[in-house]
Amino acid sequence: MAGTLYLIPVPMGGDTLSNILPADVIDIAKQLTHFVVENAKTTRAHLKMLGTPHELRSLWMQELSEHTKDHEVSALLKPLLEGHDVGLMSEAGCPGVADPGARLVQLAHQRGIKVAPLVGPSSLLLALMGSGANGQKFRFNGYLPSDTAGRLQALRQLEASSAKENQAEIFIETPYRNLALFQALRDGLKGSTRLTVACDMTLPEQEILTLEAAQWKKRAEPDINKRPTVFIIQA
Repeated sequence: MAGTLYLIPVPMGGDTLSNILPADVIDIAKQLTHFVVENAKTTRAHLKMLGTPHELRSLWMQELSEHTKDHEVSALLKPLLEGHDVGLMSEAGCPGVADPGARLVQLAHQRGIKVAPLVGPSSLLLALMGSGANGQKFRFNGYLPSDTAGRLQALRQLEASSAKENQAEIFIETPYRNLALFQALRDGLKGSTRLTVACDMTLPEQEILTLEAAQWKKRAEPDINKRPTVFIIQA
């Protein structure tokens, strides 16, 4: 009988509190000895923090990133097919959401392997919840183009779609490019379009602020450089 692929959320900061990860999620993670992860070093630190009773060096741990080739992803199913339960852990937040782990989940379904997503923090949903944008209809767009012209075109398309569909448009950026994206949003959106900047979700320094683009122009730039940030627009 094949094992179960557990999708294990991880804290988005340096602490594992009961209001971040439920006790049963921590217990499952502590029991596992096989893992597919985005970064082995980070995962070992998470598992140590969770209190795994296993020697970290003894764990079966393979990395899955955006650069992993298709045949290499398929090979990661081997312990599952041999009957071992496997934990899938991303760098931060929920596996499979804005995360290369979705490729392994898809293959697991194709091979009839049970997939069990576990409860934990999603920065995208937390940002949406705290934004005041339309939680009945929304779309996650991943990363926008990094070049100035492509980014501006994408923003105009998203703003038009938001206005037409009454839809919240959610996206993220590599933290060191946060300010460049914010400046493009502030200067490129219509004045009445609402822009949410949600930073360091679940951490003590968490900040969520929603203002119209015209209001953002009257304020100092937010302190979001190199801090994980979610952006939401609602036209």
